[in-house]
Amino acid sequence: MNIITSPQNPHLQQLRRLTRKRDRERAGRFVAEGEDLIAAAELAGWPALEGYRVTGSELGGSGFTDVEEKALAAVSTLGSGTRVIGVYEQRWAKAPVGPLCVYLHGVGDPGNVGTVLRSAQAFGASSVAVGPDCADPYSPKAVRASMGAIFGVPVARVESITELPGERVALVAHAGEPLRRSSGPTTLLVGAEREGLPEDVVSACERVAHIPIEGESLNAAMAATVALYETTRQPSRVTRDD
Repeated sequence: MNIITSPQNPHLQQLRRLTRKRDRERAGRFVAEGEDLIAAAELAGWPALEGYRVTGSELGGSGFTDVEEKALAAVSTLGSGTRVIGVYEQRWAKAPVGPLCVYLHGVGDPGNVGTVLRSAQAFGASSVAVGPDCADPYSPKAVRASMGAIFGVPVARVESITELPGERVALVAHAGEPLRRSSGPTTLLVGAEREGLPEDVVSACERVAHIPIEGESLNAAMAATVALYETTRQPSRVTRDD
């Protein structure tokens, strides 16, 4: 049995390169670290192109290569190291789909992008669309923050909001009407925390809405999560004694 013992191994060096966006885009691949993410990929039927695990474990199955713990830790993006790393093909949807889509515009924090994916999966959204100046959803930080949702929620890149399905609802702090439950196909548009959505994007939407809060604003991930809850929640039932 061949065991990788050095972080200078060509395969491990390729893992390092995939932490850079340019190299990910060129290869059309990304990395996922940790047992939970590898299990989520397997559950979603998303096979690893290659995989590496700490020697002596059975993580990832028979197709994963054994690596000495220190060598694997040396190429991990986690401060504490990892026991298993998988390499996967990037899968971009041809277009965002309804009935419920979340669109991110200018959200540059990969942690926020990954968290939005996680919330989209939790509330049953059918897709997430990323627009200009968004962080790469396949970056290591975004993949970790998604907690496996990257394998379960279709992700599409869009150049124009005309590509978005259903009624387009721009979330703008303290503007428009209070956000309400959706009655049909909808795309929720979320901008960066400070800049928000550009005026031309807002003006092109069918509706402008806000989340009623006391403070100035919410970060993108929190705003998207609250909006998804409000958009999908069931009407409350009031009962009374006759």
